[in-house]
Amino acid sequence: MSDLFSVKGKTVLVTGGGRGIGAMISRAFAERGARVIISSRNAEACDAFATELSQTGECHSLPADLSKSEEIDRLVEQIARQFGSLDVLVNNAGVAWGAPIGEFPEAGWDKTMNINLRGPFFLIQKLLPMFEASPHGDARIINIASIDGISPPQFDTFAYSASKAGLLMLTRHLAMKLGGRNIRVNAVAPGFFETDMTQGILADGKPDVIERTPLNRLGQADDIAGVCLFLASKASAFITGAVIPCDGGLESCGN
Repeated sequence: MSDLFSVKGKTVLVTGGGRGIGAMISRAFAERGARVIISSRNAEACDAFATELSQTGECHSLPADLSKSEEIDRLVEQIARQFGSLDVLVNNAGVAWGAPIGEFPEAGWDKTMNINLRGPFFLIQKLLPMFEASPHGDARIINIASIDGISPPQFDTFAYSASKAGLLMLTRHLAMKLGGRNIRVNAVAPGFFETDMTQGILADGKPDVIERTPLNRLGQADDIAGVCLFLASKASAFITGAVIPCDGGLESCGN
């Protein structure tokens, strides 16, 4: 049974893996024997977190701005040169932008879409040869979306919700197309976790969020880590195209 949920020996890339939910996921894989590669736009923070994780597991820092095509190419080339194959990709890098509808800027829309939706697609596209070279024979792609991509949020984050909804459809579409190549594609839709991204919302609204959440708390590191470890292991071998909410019931129960 322990082998069923094992990720030991797998090579895992976590984008946006140096902080927030990405850091929670990276730590979980490193502590369970995976070879973890973390990538983010902030090279200094990425390097520092990789050094920290290397105290308990294998972790490598390969900083990149995945909103840019040339940076995606550079990252893929580095992974190919250093590791040769990839077993798991966690598309976690993301950004949010809030502004009233009449004031929402094109720059904010484009930045959000480039990082949250365009980047994941073209990273997957360029990594396909390395997924197919996986020594474990069944590569996994885990897209970190949001419950805001399932139901409209009350906040003026129009590009964020649209990009996350797009990521959910992209997950299903890729799952259909890549199943025959033995690549499973699934998505996780987190609710509220305490991260830099949710800091502004939770500063004043934390009690309300907790009250509306059926499990009466915010998400914790083990919550998101557990779902991702499951989707990266043999335990999920017959699952693809799925969207798993990780929200304490907030969206799932209609709150």
